Amino acid sequence: MTAPAIELRGLGHAFGAGATPALLRADLEVPRGSFVSIVGPSGCGKTTILRILAGLITPTEGEAFVGGVSAIGRPGLVAYMPQKDALLPWRRALDNATLGAEVRGVSRKLAREQARALFPRFGLTGFERAWPVQLSGGMRQRLALLRTFLTPGDVLLLDEPFGALDAITRREMHTWLQEVWAADQRTVLFITHDVEEALVLSETVYVMTPRPGQIAARVDVPFARPRPPTLVTEPTLVALKAHLLAALDSAVRGA
Repeated sequence: MTAPAIELRGLGHAFGAGATPALLRADLEVPRGSFVSIVGPSGCGKTTILRILAGLITPTEGEAFVGGVSAIGRPGLVAYMPQKDALLPWRRALDNATLGAEVRGVSRKLAREQARALFPRFGLTGFERAWPVQLSGGMRQRLALLRTFLTPGDVLLLDEPFGALDAITRREMHTWLQEVWAADQRTVLFITHDVEEALVLSETVYVMTPRPGQIAARVDVPFARPRPPTLVTEPTLVALKAHLLAALDSAVRGA
């Protein structure tokens, strides 16, 4: 039996002795090749989950696996994009795109060849030599995602990658990300505060309680792909959004 791409078992973490846990006994499973989102209030442990899976934090309890391998204290099993694009201002776009791959041991020459080949798919043709300051917000996010996609690993962890964008740019990015993901077929665990965004992008959405964060509900998303921007006005999505918001409200009240 093939192991899930991601599996959490009783995962918990507290930042310091005696502190209120950020995360408490979280159980979660992400099948290979799927797109799964987590929603929940600020401070509920969403980013903590990603950082544990990225090997950046050692949890105080429980287990976390990537492809059946323990991720605890093992950086390099996933490609991780934090909330901010974190582009280096002294590196041109092409060299920012290759940074993650180079850190993982890919030669600079090969990384640059791979990046150049993907610039058209990421809508960045002609901007290979641009400085980050010369790029729009949407282009910076696409560049940061390209860097993440070029980082070796079958699992992508995306922490609110579109949170700082305006509504129009976000809609464009939703369509674009779905196209890129469909072509790539890697596993994505996506963090967002936007319920509608989670429903447009995901097969499954997990709802978390306020701190200490626990998994309170799982909502499966039945819509076929590709999902057009007009999906957000369809009665079925509106009804599912109401259901997900009710689950989120219930989780907050229950906590």
